[in-house]
Amino acid sequence: GRYAVTADRAFPEVLLGCADRDETWINRPIEQAMLALFRLGFAHSIEVWEEEQLVGGLYGVALGRAFFGESMFSRSVDASKVALAFLVARLKVGRFT
Repeated sequence: GRYAVTADRAFPEVLLGCADRDETWINRPIEQAMLALFRLGFAHSIEVWEEEQLVGGLYGVALGRAFFGESMFSRSVDASKVALAFLVARLKVGRFT
């Protein structure tokens, strides 16, 4: 009950949240590629909100019935774990393998 979870509501913000660390592999070309994949419907994000603030999330790419998790972030206790649990539940419902 502490968090609200959404999907594909704030993909660019999740991508930036994942890149917001001292060392990251998410550079400008990766960012542009992921945004293009999102626009095409292949990249997806799970967002975790505390009140109206984005406090965690993850993103990845879906191809067929496979989902490739790319990165996750957390700005509040267990927020990325909540995103991962939500993702797993969605993937089970969607019969991902």
